[in-house]
Amino acid sequence: MAQPVKRIHVLPGPAELARAAAGRLWGIARDRAASGPVHIALSGGETPRRAYGALSSEPYRSGFPWEAVHFWQVDERFVPADDPRSNRRMIREELLDPVRFPPERFHWVDTALPDPAAAAAKYESELRKAFSGGSRGLPRLDAVVLGLGADGHTASLFPGGSPGASGKELALPAIGGDPPLPRVTMSPALINAAACILFLVQGERKAKALRDLAAAARDASLRAPGFPAGQVAPARGTLLILADADAARLLPPGGI
Repeated sequence: MAQPVKRIHVLPGPAELARAAAGRLWGIARDRAASGPVHIALSGGETPRRAYGALSSEPYRSGFPWEAVHFWQVDERFVPADDPRSNRRMIREELLDPVRFPPERFHWVDTALPDPAAAAAKYESELRKAFSGGSRGLPRLDAVVLGLGADGHTASLFPGGSPGASGKELALPAIGGDPPLPRVTMSPALINAAACILFLVQGERKAKALRDLAAAARDASLRAPGFPAGQVAPARGTLLILADADAARLLPPGGI
């Protein structure tokens, strides 16, 4: 089996990083739209927020195939949909509302349910319905946008907070953050089944985590159990890392 393609691109600053991410998503969507619906999973966080704002603005907005795309949430804090901490709210405000995106093609985690386990089960059911009519196999998302925490977390997969996935789930209840909050997250197995995984990393305080992520991408033996981002390794897809210069300051020559 061919090894996944791994690349890292360093941009001068946050604005350039946001535009590069928007351009990458634009390219993926344009390439895949001719073959059918395009499924893209979006994370929360300040770095992705900038990218979504760029994508909903020119020059990307007018050329993006909005009519072919379904957006999914990578993860969500278990807070009301109008809470300032809600990823759903941020994605809607930064990306969807500015382009009047059809609400039926934005698939979100239902935090109005009694608990994260119920929300994860409902979200998994929606994923299975959208892919292969409920097949027990792993859906293959076209792209997954991930951030990287200074502690090595990604999505809502935190050090010491493993949700105990068996490898078959698509969505899981989780807990983490500062202060810790209950959450729902896509499972590592679902993330790793994607055609393209795109890490967006910004700022000097992420430098050590990015160095460790690059090491894990180069050498599977360096994927420490306590470093969730290092477990991201697409089975048949592409791993891309876009980082600004501050975040990349500890990378060795050549990156990955």
